[in-house]
Amino acid sequence: MVIDSNKTVGNIVADDYRTAGVFSQLGIDFCCKGNRTIDEVCAKKGIDKYALLDELERVTANNNSQGIDFKSWELDLLIDYIEKKHHRYVEEKIPQLLSFLLKLEQVHGAQHPELFEIKKLFKRSADELTQHMKKEELILFPFIKKMVEANRNNTPINNPGFGSVANPIAMMMEEHENEGERFEKIVELSNNYTPPADACNTYKVTYQMLQEFEADLHAHIHLENNILFPSAIVLQDKFY
Repeated sequence: MVIDSNKTVGNIVADDYRTAGVFSQLGIDFCCKGNRTIDEVCAKKGIDKYALLDELERVTANNNSQGIDFKSWELDLLIDYIEKKHHRYVEEKIPQLLSFLLKLEQVHGAQHPELFEIKKLFKRSADELTQHMKKEELILFPFIKKMVEANRNNTPINNPGFGSVANPIAMMMEEHENEGERFEKIVELSNNYTPPADACNTYKVTYQMLQEFEADLHAHIHLENNILFPSAIVLQDKFY
């Protein structure tokens, strides 16, 4: 795949998710800040643009291993996938991680005071993500599904109370960015999820779980910011 350096990082990942690994290794945010172009991120981070483009083209060279093409999915199917895979994952992992972080804080907090701030940040993330997902599940996602159904049946749809679908989407994207910034702080405080020399097994498992939680969150936000939300805005234009 030939990569256009004027294309946004989010769109590149939406076209081929294998590129996400390249961006992640270089600390390039493809989900919350996926609206930046290759040129912009390379200039900001001092990355060799041509080396990055070569690596992106290398990982996308095999057309047979691209994986799931989420851009081809109907939006109602994509919503079901996001809820069942990513929303349920968040709901399942939050209580486990909070329990482990509390234990680490109590046992290792004196020697590693950064654990207090990590737990505080994750607790804030847990609270806000829970509210965020409910807003999506109860308000935004049902309306997008109504648009999909109306488009299939060629029937009209009532204008929602929030006006353009772009309004709740803008709110969701702002909240996504807040989560991205919170996890950037957790990554810094945890030394990129590197347990200290005196870490017990619980310490190591907790950092591994935090890293996996962040990776799932990046995939989750990518599907919404770079595929679902732009497509929903385009779909609404058919009705109004």
